[in-house]
Amino acid sequence: MSLQSLPECATAAQAAPAARAPAAFFFRPSLLAAAAACLAAPAVLAQGAQVVALTDTASMAETVVTANRIEQPLSDLVADMSIVDRETMETSGAAGVADVLSRLPGVQMVRNGGPGASTSLYLRGADNRFTAVYVDGVRVDSQSTGGASWQAIPLEAIDRIEVLRGPAAAVYGSDAIGGVVQIFTRKGEGKPRPYIGMGWGSRGTVTAQTGISGGQNGWDYSLGASHAGSNGFNARTIATANPDADGYRNNAFNARIGYQIAQGQRIEATALESYMNSGYDVSKADDRSISKMQALGLNWQAQWSDIYSTRLQYTQSRDYYETRPSPYKTDTRLHNYLFQNTWKLGAQTLTAALERREDKLVNGDIDRTRFQNALSLGYGLHVGKHTLQLNARHDRDSEFGGHTTGSAAYGYEFLPHWRATASAGTAFRAPTLYQRFSMYGDSALQPEKGRNVELGLKWGKGSDSFSATVYRNNVTNLINWAGGTGTCVGNDGSPFGGCYANVGRARYEGITLAGTTRMGQVNLQASVDFQNPRDLDTGKQLARRAKRYASLSADTMVMGWTLGAQMQAAASRFDDAANRNVLGGYTLWHLTAQKQLTRDWSLVARINNLTDKHYELARTYATEGRSGYVGVKWMPAN
Repeated sequence: MSLQSLPECATAAQAAPAARAPAAFFFRPSLLAAAAACLAAPAVLAQGAQVVALTDTASMAETVVTANRIEQPLSDLVADMSIVDRETMETSGAAGVADVLSRLPGVQMVRNGGPGASTSLYLRGADNRFTAVYVDGVRVDSQSTGGASWQAIPLEAIDRIEVLRGPAAAVYGSDAIGGVVQIFTRKGEGKPRPYIGMGWGSRGTVTAQTGISGGQNGWDYSLGASHAGSNGFNARTIATANPDADGYRNNAFNARIGYQIAQGQRIEATALESYMNSGYDVSKADDRSISKMQALGLNWQAQWSDIYSTRLQYTQSRDYYETRPSPYKTDTRLHNYLFQNTWKLGAQTLTAALERREDKLVNGDIDRTRFQNALSLGYGLHVGKHTLQLNARHDRDSEFGGHTTGSAAYGYEFLPHWRATASAGTAFRAPTLYQRFSMYGDSALQPEKGRNVELGLKWGKGSDSFSATVYRNNVTNLINWAGGTGTCVGNDGSPFGGCYANVGRARYEGITLAGTTRMGQVNLQASVDFQNPRDLDTGKQLARRAKRYASLSADTMVMGWTLGAQMQAAASRFDDAANRNVLGGYTLWHLTAQKQLTRDWSLVARINNLTDKHYELARTYATEGRSGYVGVKWMPAN
């Protein structure tokens, strides 16, 4: 099935000839006007087999925590969210967390080589540093490059992922201009349940996992360890790079231990450690990169009455990156303190939180720290057909002073199973310590600022659902690399040919169509994004972001096997800000199979990139061709 088979509200916006390949999908500049036509005809989309979504796979009775930092029914949310469970991750055929997320609506991935190489994610076209990432409530970030080191997060440790698209700085503070990703590890309950898994794949790929979880007498626990590795492939085929295979090795450990100290009183400790050693090609040497990630958390949750509850939390994280033999090291450490209060008064929910974040960066001659103190307030109302959410937050930074953000969202169920939503919000990201205090930095840099508006339409009934979201996010004070001899002066007063400066403006706008349906015995999910991420000063398309991309998946049961197929497609992109170097569009196909062999043993098999498609996510960097994987797992049934 090609992208041209998507319903008319998507294809009517095309300017390219109908015979063009799926990767050549079109995006019209008058995006918001075209989107209005799509919003007017959702019933057609909801009935079509091609328009299914990867967003609303969870039951509407399910609870989430990411939207407003408190547990809420999914049905009460106005926000645009996706949920990924453990079963989906295991059968997806994905090699890493970023691969899983890249199949969700509004998410694109860029990787410099194979699994283990430097990886970035773009939510709705926003830069990697504009996504706030949490692991069991622990903020992870790099004060050198900005954003999470996705390659260092072990997929095997994860039980669930929640993805919030759209700014959330009024809840989370700095960084959440494009969205928020919350990653949760396993939580134990019931009788002790051990597990062991092994897997083998192409290019010497080997995986192994083991762990145990359970709970009794007020205690719950989950412990796990994993290993993943591969001989890899030559990540860079240019003449100046080493023609070796660039493999990786990842070892990780995770723990989550909780205790119910009294009725309504619970304490919990979480830990995740990951070590990644991967090859990359810059020279003829055997270049290696070392990534270490640590996320530690301590929580106390207390339900003082039917109305009032609190959460007291301390977390710390570390993001360490090193290259060999080229001597480069950067080490980020974050400490967070949170005191959150929640009042539930019938249909109303009020929140008030005090938060402190401390950042430290050691990178060469840089050894700097800073902190941010914040007060955030929230108000939610769900009455009949109406849902209202208001948030405001003030952050005071030790370096550049105060910054206030806010958001307002409203949802209205105008017909049974139909809901319209509208929201607006502001966001910011504080400059990294490297951008401010390195030899290329500017200590006078100001925060990047975002202003977002969006409209949404949702329909859901049984296994069928449809959603359309139109958004526009303007970012000012964008920190770009300002080149040109003599145009920059470093922090030591010396002139440089380039430096970081608040010189940019960007606009991320688009429409996301998504839905789910069931045809006979086949479950279908799909999404398609039309977007126009561009530099407002030059009018150029932002680097490495496609204007059109889509995903489609189908699964069914055949003789005890769960068989699935997934398609990913993206239009052409540019590798550079000047839009001179074109990265061609691509369509990838993946196949998966899963079977419960016995009561305690299961098997999963997959083929990625079935057609052995050659494509690039970054210029001069190779991607993996066709690959296969088979894994077995032992876990006693309850």
